[in-house]
Amino acid sequence: MTRTVEIETPRGTARAHLHPADHPSAALVIGHGAGGGVEAPDLLAARDAALDQGVSVALVEQPYRVAGRRSPPVARTLDGAWIAVVEHLRASELEGLPLITGGRSLGARVACRTIEETGAAAVICLAFPLEPPKRGDKPPQSRLPELDAVKLPTLVVQGESDRFGMPPPGPSREVVKVAGDHGLKADLEAVADAVSRFLKTRATALVA
Repeated sequence: MTRTVEIETPRGTARAHLHPADHPSAALVIGHGAGGGVEAPDLLAARDAALDQGVSVALVEQPYRVAGRRSPPVARTLDGAWIAVVEHLRASELEGLPLITGGRSLGARVACRTIEETGAAAVICLAFPLEPPKRGDKPPQSRLPELDAVKLPTLVVQGESDRFGMPPPGPSREVVKVAGDHGLKADLEAVADAVSRFLKTRATALVA
């Protein structure tokens, strides 16, 4: 049964929308983008793909979104809240389940930056914002180091015309290109298929 829980963090109240699988083999905790919410189409596609693979899902709303704000706070605030949410879920609703974390856009960055603190075994990044828009004469600073710092299995699902660029594959990183832009709305079936294939491999490995 789907349910929603509010979780107190050092950065305010977060909210987790829990979608348990029947006899789950693992859990996926996934966050939203900067100005959006957990109802983003690609997040819902990933949720459905995970449930089909027997992976329980928690869609997490950061405290700033729960409070009704659209602009995200600084990275350390986001990361602190995320870590607190994951710790709570691992000790309660998702206790005993191997963990995969992820998110779309900003949420993907948070998941990558906190991989060690959360103890996740893999990461799923939807529309990773590789390069911020150029401002003035200052060249944009690539966020690739955030991806490269993750040595665990990583899936990046990226729109072919994403204005934030296309991350390269890496030793432990698979990059799946799908039709569309940063919104990943053009081919949700392809998004779900990429997530499903990744989870099928990872979930099997996690419980082996």
